[in-house]
Amino acid sequence: MADMTSDVGTNWAGNLSYRASRLAEPQSLDALADLVRGAPRLRMLGSRHSFNDLADTDGVLVSLAALAGAQPSVAADRRTVRVPAGIRYGDLVPFLQAEGLALANLASLPHISVAGAVQTGTHGSGDAIGTLATQVAALELITGTGERLRLARGDADFAGAVVALGALGAVTHVELDVEPAYEVRQRVFEGARWDAVLPAYDEVTAAGDSVSLFTTWADPDVVGQVWVKSRTTRDEPDLAFVGAAPADGPRHPIPGVDPQPCTPQQGQPGAWFDRLPHFRLAFTPSVGAELQSEYLVARTDAAAAIEALRPLAGRIAPLLHVCEVRTMAADDLWLSPASGRPTVGIHFTWRPDEPAVRQLLPEIEAALPASARPHWGKISTLPADAVRARFPQWSRFAQLRERLDPQHRFGNAYLARLGL
Repeated sequence: MADMTSDVGTNWAGNLSYRASRLAEPQSLDALADLVRGAPRLRMLGSRHSFNDLADTDGVLVSLAALAGAQPSVAADRRTVRVPAGIRYGDLVPFLQAEGLALANLASLPHISVAGAVQTGTHGSGDAIGTLATQVAALELITGTGERLRLARGDADFAGAVVALGALGAVTHVELDVEPAYEVRQRVFEGARWDAVLPAYDEVTAAGDSVSLFTTWADPDVVGQVWVKSRTTRDEPDLAFVGAAPADGPRHPIPGVDPQPCTPQQGQPGAWFDRLPHFRLAFTPSVGAELQSEYLVARTDAAAAIEALRPLAGRIAPLLHVCEVRTMAADDLWLSPASGRPTVGIHFTWRPDEPAVRQLLPEIEAALPASARPHWGKISTLPADAVRARFPQWSRFAQLRERLDPQHRFGNAYLARLGL
């Protein structure tokens, strides 16, 4: 096992310095199991894309980077692919493309690890498409007792283990649903206003397979951009009914930023993996120097949530790069942001001023409907009792955690604040 005892470093955004005593990089599953059995406190570290201390620990941080290069394997029926947990989506893509296979959706960034995205409930967009966790057909983990465990869709504990905040053990492999490769076209529309979009929100998000609305809140009446990603088997989108027209050139979600890092737009068909993310793997994701928060509301509360934010636009805009609004289908995963209901995510990409952001967030959280759930890996100030109340299966998850990690080896300050 390779250990690094020097400074463990920071998260991707640089707003958090990890407190771990060391970073371990086990070279085999046996070495990982030995580490779990021998370490009183440890946490798994993915692509460092959490903006809070979800992955932090005062014990040992464990990276599976040394195991992430293992070759994925396609099931005999070609319906699933087994991948190492630490692989990034962008690095999985070439293998799938060579096999003529695809995932149903991707997140905005291809830079994130599969297990990290799944365990935190990270998502892409689409009325009929679930979060990335809904693509999981099975997962393998080493629990807090050192046991190797495989859970498959339909097993009693599966729905509690997929989005689990790293609290149950070290996820080592994930089996993902796949389908034949397909092509997607992407168009950006401009000129929409909230007063036109909100009454027709269902029609707007149905314009493509994946639809994102971007606003800077500089003007509380203006949406800004609508990004529509559609499989080429669908008709070309038309948003003239809400006053939006196709952009006359490539766009970055943040007005004025060079669009070169973005995936191709303007209706040019291309492979699924080169259109579904907003950004290309080869470039720094998003804008670079940023913080992120996200609140996920019941779809029935989407219009109310936007209306609640409009009076706060003057407070939000000076701290904001951009805000993205997108949809996801309901699922049955206990700690998923879309558990039990179709969901709309309201995502804030903030300028890197964490004290000011944290001062503003309680006002945003108080204004949003009570269905708002915070993204597990992003900055929130919502009290723990409010968070727990918004996940009906919370007590079942807590019981599952006690069974699989009774000594709380995978515990940390983040989980303790939530009452775990």
